[in-house]
Amino acid sequence: MPVKIGQSLSLDPFTAVVELHNEIYDPAAELILFFCSSHYDLHDLAKQINQLFSGITVIGCTSAGEIGPKGYVGKSITGISFSKENFKAVITQFDLQAADVAETVNTRITGLLDTLNHRSNPFKSKTNRFALQLIDGLSRSEEVMTHAVHRGLGDIPMIGGSSGDDLRIQTPQIFFEGSFRTKTSVLAIIETDLPFKIFKTQHFIDGKEPMVVTEADVESRIVYELNGIPAAEVYAKALGVEIKHLNAEVFANAPVVIHLNGNEYVRSIQKANSDGSLSFYCAIDRGLVLRIAHGIDLIKNLEAAFERIHYSIGQPQLVIGFDCVLRRLEMEKHNLLPRVASIFHDNLTVGFNTYGEQFVGIHVNQTFTGIAIGKHQDA
Repeated sequence: MPVKIGQSLSLDPFTAVVELHNEIYDPAAELILFFCSSHYDLHDLAKQINQLFSGITVIGCTSAGEIGPKGYVGKSITGISFSKENFKAVITQFDLQAADVAETVNTRITGLLDTLNHRSNPFKSKTNRFALQLIDGLSRSEEVMTHAVHRGLGDIPMIGGSSGDDLRIQTPQIFFEGSFRTKTSVLAIIETDLPFKIFKTQHFIDGKEPMVVTEADVESRIVYELNGIPAAEVYAKALGVEIKHLNAEVFANAPVVIHLNGNEYVRSIQKANSDGSLSFYCAIDRGLVLRIAHGIDLIKNLEAAFERIHYSIGQPQLVIGFDCVLRRLEMEKHNLLPRVASIFHDNLTVGFNTYGEQFVGIHVNQTFTGIAIGKHQDA
């Protein structure tokens, strides 16, 4: 099989990896990709992964919820194996704390592509390439790295997700070369002879009342003032709620939207701070015009996204999905999680709840992004 998917709901790290291994192990695997809860003992999890998948390249990250064949759940591990018969992959890792990390991206990608170009090609039909990025969800490097990687990739499309830590907002981690790491990102360039389609969908449209960022700490993603008034006060007043009631649930239901190059992009709020400021999951800047977004039907929006996928490549045999954790909070509040889980199951979706999503060259929030991989036309 070109891909194998699996998931374990066991809370014991050793058992969880054994169960995942039983479902996805392929001695001819080119790559293993996994997503796991941060509640595991990550040292023990890494030890078991290294033992059972010895000799195979493995990358992954911690999450804020997992999507897999056993459900759309938390406190699990889910994963995918990609067969050498249909996939070739080259991988690199970036230290996000290095002062010149963005400047090294072009050179590193050139090296990866050179390696990929010189590998023997066993595929029988035409191939194409895509890139997948996993990045520390609290690094505040997502915009810079996503833009740099996109520029270095040229016409190779990229999707990705920001690692989570089950909303503890402390230490989301990336798995690379046998260990979990913080302040890092992993980039995989994957070549395949199977059809694929990258996608992005969101169920929010912008409101009409503008809020201008008049004071902010750009590096820390903190907005201090909107329209010259403390940001939390302006935001709460627009929603008709008291500042003390601002929480993750409110932010999930009422993100803000900005306009870039004629397109709408969601900017999600992480938290309200004691000084009246608002911390964001995405980049902000002085002079940016924000509008509180209004949600449309999430289920219909998601179904329409998969209809477009089916029209483009037929029924997928795998969808790698990056779904914002704030979308999940909204689903839970409105009892939509079972319906969404069913849609994901029917479309063989494996993925995780993120602290941000990457699509082509842009870091976004409160979206569902990913890649759908189809079957050979004669299959």
